[in-house]
Amino acid sequence: MNRNIPMINTARVTLSGMRPEDFERFVEIWTDPDVVRFIGGEAKTRGEAWDAFLRNAGHWQMTGFGQWAIVLQSTRKMVGQAGFFFKDRALGEDFDVFPEAGWVLLPEAQGQGIGYEAVQAAHDWFDRVIPGVLVAMVDTRNQPSVKLARKLGYTSLRTAEFLGTEVELFRRNGPPSRS
Repeated sequence: MNRNIPMINTARVTLSGMRPEDFERFVEIWTDPDVVRFIGGEAKTRGEAWDAFLRNAGHWQMTGFGQWAIVLQSTRKMVGQAGFFFKDRALGEDFDVFPEAGWVLLPEAQGQGIGYEAVQAAHDWFDRVIPGVLVAMVDTRNQPSVKLARKLGYTSLRTAEFLGTEVELFRRNGPPSRS
């Protein structure tokens, strides 16, 4: 089974499949305390980062969707990742059976609208290629990501506890109407 990972360009970022040469930057992202603060709170070891890096590649092959590297066009540097995945979190049939959206951005790229630009482009692709329900899980303390989820058309399902952290579970039934 061989699936091509689409490349998506916006005004400031490129979403691309992760390449072996992206791994060192991937490690930098996942060991940054400000990145992982609201995603489990613990930096990944190099080995855990490698497992996650390979899982990203395999996810595209198995499902036809996955996570892209977010690359700034101005510097050609990977500053995060965004996309979709399946992960059984044991949070219920109203959550676990749907593709989950996720996004991560280094602090140097936050607060500039880059995250929204990248994640919106990923959602536009999903809506064209694999339309349907999406879910997302956000640490309730991560208000920028809560705001982003709502801007993308997600509505709250409920709050839950996940790995000792209060999270908000979101659902998106399709693209929001743009008026």
